[in-house]
Amino acid sequence: MATTLNPSEISELIKTRIEKVKLAAEARNEGTVTSVSDGIVRIFGLADVMQGEMIELPNDTFALALNLERDSVGAVVLGDYENLREGDVAKTTGRILEVPVGPELLGRVVNALGEPIDGKGPIDAKMTAPVERVAPGVIWRKSVSQPVQTGYKTVDA
Repeated sequence: MATTLNPSEISELIKTRIEKVKLAAEARNEGTVTSVSDGIVRIFGLADVMQGEMIELPNDTFALALNLERDSVGAVVLGDYENLREGDVAKTTGRILEVPVGPELLGRVVNALGEPIDGKGPIDAKMTAPVERVAPGVIWRKSVSQPVQTGYKTVDA
């Protein structure tokens, strides 16, 4: 026996189905890793990337965009690059590389992203600052009154 629906039931069924559909549009700028060598990745097709921008790679790895060319980008990997492969997807983040700053970092050992690697737990820094910024003028800086001794003659000379 066939079930018949009247037009108002069909209309109501369509409305409820349409309301349940979840639509999400996200504009992403993606490229493809074309080479990985000695901590440097080349990425093809990554348009609108900024100098110094963080690029998201697979496995929660980031890279710093440095060499911007017409159709490719050269970026320094800020982490383990052993698992990166040609063909991996790279995404822009829209963020310039910033690291935590402040007294909370005194006595701590951090990686290039300012993440702790000394086993002493997270760093609760209140502020961040861009890695690349204009240095204060010579007039405003304090003079060096105590030189740092590294123990290497070529550096300390």
